[in-house]
This record gives sequence, C-alpha cells and structure tokens, in this order.
Amino acid sequence: MAGLGLLLATGCKSPESGSNHAAQGVSISEFTNRLRVEINGRLFTEYFFKDVPRPYCYPIIGPGGTEMTRNWPMKNVPGEEHDHPHHRSLWFGHGLINGQDFWSEVKGAGKTVHEKFVKIKSGRDVGIIRSRNKWVSAEGDVVCADDRSLIFRNTDRPDEQILDFEITFHASNGDIIFGDTKEGSMAIRVAETMKLGRKKGLGQAAQTSPSGHIVTSAGDRDDKAWGKRAEWCDYSGPVDGQVIGIAIFDHPKNPRHPTWWHVRDYGLFAANPFGKHDFEKLSDNTAGDLDVPAGKNIRFRYRFFFHKGDSVEGGVAEKYREWVGK
Repeated sequence: MAGLGLLLATGCKSPESGSNHAAQGVSISEFTNRLRVEINGRLFTEYFFKDVPRPYCYPIIGPGGTEMTRNWPMKNVPGEEHDHPHHRSLWFGHGLINGQDFWSEVKGAGKTVHEKFVKIKSGRDVGIIRSRNKWVSAEGDVVCADDRSLIFRNTDRPDEQILDFEITFHASNGDIIFGDTKEGSMAIRVAETMKLGRKKGLGQAAQTSPSGHIVTSAGDRDDKAWGKRAEWCDYSGPVDGQVIGIAIFDHPKNPRHPTWWHVRDYGLFAANPFGKHDFEKLSDNTAGDLDVPAGKNIRFRYRFFFHKGDSVEGGVAEKYREWVGK
C-alpha cells in the first residue's frame, strides 16, 4: 500500500503491464502532463503531451547516462544557445501543411494537439506509446489527424538505445498538402557539445569549439550532408568526455525514400521528405509538395539509434541493414 500511496502522491499511474519488474525491461509511467519511460530502471525519456505546441520527448538519456539533446527551452543550462525555441529535443513537425506552419511557435502557427492515448504498454523487451493527435490551425480548424507510435526497445546493452517513431497522417478533414519547405520534419536537436561548428554572435556558447561530425549513408560529410538524400544520417560528437552519436534511419517504404536531410552545423538534425525545392535549389517552390486526398492516409517510419562512438564505432550501417532486413 505504501507504493500505491507514493504513486498517487506524485500524480502517477501504474503502467499497463510490466510494473512488477520495473527495474527490468521498459517501464512507462503516467503523469498529468507526460509519460516517463525507463529502461532497466534508468530514465530514458519523458513524452510531454499536455499544454505544449506539439508533443515532444525530453530529455534523451543515451549511453553512459549522457544527455543527448539540448535542454533549452525546457530548461536553462549555462553555455547553451537560445536560438530556435521550437527545437524541443525530439519531435515531429512540418512548416507548411495546407498553408499552415506546424513547425515554429511564432504567432499564427498551428499546434499539434494530443487527443488521447490508444495504448500505453510496458514490457520486458518493448514499451509502446500510441496516441491520436489533431493538427489545429491558429484559427482553431482541424487540418488533419495523426496516429503515432513510439516504440522503445530494450537492447540489454548499456552502450545503445533504440526508439522507433511511426506516424500515420489521416486526411480526416479534407485533402492534405504537405508543402515544399526545408522546415521539417522528423527532428532532434543534438546536445550543444555535439555540434559541428561554432555560430558567430550567438553569445556564450559561441565561445566554445564544438567538434561533432555528420555523415550519411551516401558518404556526404559535415556541411555537405545538408539537403542531400540518404538512407540514414548520423550526428556524433563529445558529451561529458566521451563521443556519442545519434543516427536516424529512413525506412525503405517511406514516401520518397531515401529522404533529404535538414541537418545543420548548430545541432538541428531532421529527416525531411518534402523540401525538394529548398534542398535541390529548384525554382518551382511546389516541386516537393505531397498531396493526400480526403479520406486517405500516409505513413512514415523512422528509427533513432543512440550509440557510443562515431558512426563506424557504433556500427550504424550494420544496424540499418539489420532494421530493413538487408
């Protein structure tokens, strides 16, 4: 009874299953505004869904207990840049859906509103969060809906974590047009010290010398990776004295695979299947538009692979081949 009292006092509910083995496997606990995900008794992330511009995961605790994403704007930490307040750790958004901005948080931007959880399941090998969300314009109109699944895998290895992010958009309120813009889509903002290079004139953090690296499956590296297409992309760099990396895998069945990569020297890292004219410098700013007719849907699948070392040490190429069955 004492344990139940503690759960009630903290506003937390027991996970659907796996609560008897909280220290083993994936345990998901419910709070008023977020879900807490622990793997083998250690915090991996929290999924924030209430009273936010769009759902996001923060923090991301990677190999060796390292924090792999920027803290701001959720938390002020000395030395971090305060640019792009919409870069909330790990999220999905897009800058142009039926003419609405669902990427930034400026006045007039739309919001992704959590509607309900379909499934919350803990387990020895896998934990699952499934939810339904509405994409609501600044005027309050529902533009479309999504069903998303976040699947957390217990690898039983302290040097790696895996998160699968699957999202299906439903044209529930008429046609959907995903507009051609670089501002999107499946995104993460890496930790400050992992950045590729320094930014000028951005305050305290500009005085540091980040030494991260970017590489894609196509062989493009660092600045040359931006706007290029590839099956996967990896961003690695030092955190707390050790090199760690984040890879995003684009599933072969995703529309427009291999995707373009909106990956920047200052730490933004995103897979974007829509921004063709921006990435390929085309004059037609609708070249990358993707239409979903009313009543239809479209699905995207991504894997986040958090690992020690750079892409070679982490075995990123091999992990991608395992995932897609090559």
